[in-house]
Amino acid sequence: MNINKIILSGLALSFAVVTLEAGTLKGHVKYAGKAPKSKKLRMDADPVCGSSHSGPVFSESFKMSADGSMAEAIVYLTKVSYSGGAPKTPVVLDQKGCVYEPHVFGLVTGQELLIKNSDATLHNIHSRPKINKEFNFAMPKVVKKKTTSFSLSEPEPFYIKCDVHPWMKTWVLVSDHPYFSVTDENGNFSIDGIPPGTYDVVCWQEKFKKKTLTATVKIGGGETTKDFTFTRPKKK
Repeated sequence: MNINKIILSGLALSFAVVTLEAGTLKGHVKYAGKAPKSKKLRMDADPVCGSSHSGPVFSESFKMSADGSMAEAIVYLTKVSYSGGAPKTPVVLDQKGCVYEPHVFGLVTGQELLIKNSDATLHNIHSRPKINKEFNFAMPKVVKKKTTSFSLSEPEPFYIKCDVHPWMKTWVLVSDHPYFSVTDENGNFSIDGIPPGTYDVVCWQEKFKKKTLTATVKIGGGETTKDFTFTRPKKK
């Protein structure tokens, strides 16, 4: 057999073994307690905002279903050695009905963030990172797209706001690896393709940003499960 074919076959086999050993972290996030009363957003100051909705719009800072499952909590690994680079597909952040979509998201350092303005009104996008340089620019109704990115990872999620509409806020995690996930409406998350090893995991939710939940998990082939439960802080 040709020596080059032998080498290539060996490399292919090694790659297959690494792929098979990668694991998945799955879990569920919930709140053990009574949900706070939903806060109605007052959009009357801008007629375009109010007319974009057929009914009242409520704050997105605490999304909990009847069984306690929490949407839009972000779960991420820390201190991960990763050299795969940024995904080529941009993350899209839309301004629609004077609300940011999505409300919570993550992206990798260097990954393009495509910011859209789907509203017929002026927005002003103002980021508030701790490590990266903040940006602050206007998007009049005639400007429908702008792109940006973050070159450095952040220690925790930070917010991007609209200075024109004070209720508009979105939270973003800028990570130096792709091992993070935002919980769905049922409180579930899944992080795939994690290299084998032992990792620290953080579960962050906007209302509990000063009291994040942490755990240590061991990842091998197959699935590992870790659930998180937020509780109401005890009064001192």
